[in-house]
Amino acid sequence: MLRASTTVLSSWSTVAFAAPLTEQILTDKMDRKLVLPRLLRDPAVALIGDKCYTSLIENLQLFHDIDCLKYAISKGLGFGIVLGGSIVKIPQIITILSSGSAQGLSLASYYLETFSCAISLAYNFRQGNPFSTFGETFFLTVQNVIITLMILYYAGQKSLLAASAVGFFLVFQALSSQTLVPSNVMSILYAATIPLTLSSKIPQIYTNFKNSSTGQLSIFAVFNYFLGSTARVFTTMTELNDPLMLAGNVLAATFNGILAIQVIVYWGKKSERVSAKPGKAD
Repeated sequence: MLRASTTVLSSWSTVAFAAPLTEQILTDKMDRKLVLPRLLRDPAVALIGDKCYTSLIENLQLFHDIDCLKYAISKGLGFGIVLGGSIVKIPQIITILSSGSAQGLSLASYYLETFSCAISLAYNFRQGNPFSTFGETFFLTVQNVIITLMILYYAGQKSLLAASAVGFFLVFQALSSQTLVPSNVMSILYAATIPLTLSSKIPQIYTNFKNSSTGQLSIFAVFNYFLGSTARVFTTMTELNDPLMLAGNVLAATFNGILAIQVIVYWGKKSERVSAKPGKAD
């Protein structure tokens, strides 16, 4: 009887001691956080913010905090688009240089696209928007200016080349000036970039169709544009509540998709039309 009582008391002691210990272990596990070195933490916080960093990285709530997860994916895509935009037209420039011709590239298309990018760049810069939301526009503007001038150079239109270079400079200066282009005018110009951007694709699409060839059009540039504009649809839906921008991105992705389809359909085909002057725009 004494032995049984001793056994019962021993069991109760074990349970009484183990219960707080188990509770403490569970609490420690719940309070445990993933702590990154400052070298990694600071860029992550700058990218997704303190709230989402704490939720997704420290507390590892990857599948519980859906809003922060979507925001982080959107930010990642945004910077991916900026990175892609910084090199998207480099292959096109190399293609023109290596072939010594800009045949198949529409001058009208590049003029429209360059001015559209310049307006969008100036608007975002003056609004103080995060670089991740428009950074690719800066690189695209620079590369479009270079390609436009190359088209004119290889077409032998030196005087128009010089006039275009001066014109681009003056336009960029005017768009950056609050005095020359007030905020309300800037907003109107930005709204106009949607049809302007879309219209910049039409001459190139028509040139491809008429020639049954994409000429010197860079395959990398076309598909990079298509993937980038498609990703921008997601980032706009996630980070912004702007139906106008969303509609513009959807339409841009559609037109870039048409160009991508043309690249596939006309793969390996050379233009049957021979221009009197190589690189002359249609």
